[in-house]
Amino acid sequence: MLAKYQRLESEGIWRADEDAQRRDIIVSIGEATLTLTDLNEVALTHWSLPAIRRQNPGTRPAIYTPGDDTTETLEIADDEMVDAVEKVLRAVRKQGRHPGRLRTLIYGGISLAILVLTVFWLPGALSRYAASIIPEASRDSIGLRIATDIERLTGAHCEEPVARAALDRLTLRLFPNATPNVLILPSALETTQHLPGGTILVSHKLVEDFETVDVLAGFLLAENLRRTSYDPFERLLRDAGPTAVLGLLTTGNMSEDDLRAHAESLIVATPASLDPSQLASQFLETEIKPDDYTVAVSPSAETVKAFEIASAQISAAPLLTDSEWIALQQICED
Repeated sequence: MLAKYQRLESEGIWRADEDAQRRDIIVSIGEATLTLTDLNEVALTHWSLPAIRRQNPGTRPAIYTPGDDTTETLEIADDEMVDAVEKVLRAVRKQGRHPGRLRTLIYGGISLAILVLTVFWLPGALSRYAASIIPEASRDSIGLRIATDIERLTGAHCEEPVARAALDRLTLRLFPNATPNVLILPSALETTQHLPGGTILVSHKLVEDFETVDVLAGFLLAENLRRTSYDPFERLLRDAGPTAVLGLLTTGNMSEDDLRAHAESLIVATPASLDPSQLASQFLETEIKPDDYTVAVSPSAETVKAFEIASAQISAAPLLTDSEWIALQQICED
């Protein structure tokens, strides 16, 4: 409990004795003392924590003295600091005639905090840092390597020329300003996924099992929103772990084993949930009715409501001609 307060500071008002002027000072909690410094960080005095007494229990601002027989006072208005001082004083007094217990508690708390930071905070922070400095060219290269590993599991992506032209037209219609590379996979993948470097993977089922192109368009809008909301490269680094991240930072490269493991996890991963209003706004911006997509995914009531509001505002033109959609549905046929 004590370790988290050791760097806590707040403003206070100090008076050296009853005839002295009140001074604005800075109060900080140490291991066994309360340190009072002036605004230039020059130490004025140190109060022993076990000796400190409060003159006005239950009243704010709190007024403390460094002992029973003194007119020196310290006034603290900051609620967080007052609560911290009270908790520390209770802990110090509770340990009574066992002076080593507080130190053990403090060192134990510090050790626990370091362990928690190492296990829970450091990997995420390291991944975020690495993701922020890796250049786009490296992201693209690693994304292509992951795509290759995925195609070893699913088979090569479908590339029938006429169908590919229809898919490119649809992709450009949906994302005219930042067009991702969309690949239709012939097996394994259930819906959609995305990779570092701007690639969206699509299951063949989304072109073969539905009557309208609007379902495919909805899945593409949703996956592109995930791609732009959650950095896929950071997701890769989190999956790979701190050792792989450090290797990337020092060598600029990642091992085939790490990339292959990530590819395998993506194939079976459930796409992340999206904010209904954000997804609905994607349909509005692209002027695509979400009705058929809604039927296909059976979303939550909140999402349905957001889609209904969006749909009422859209007068959509066909995304593809009938012949283009028929061709796209046959993209994975030999």
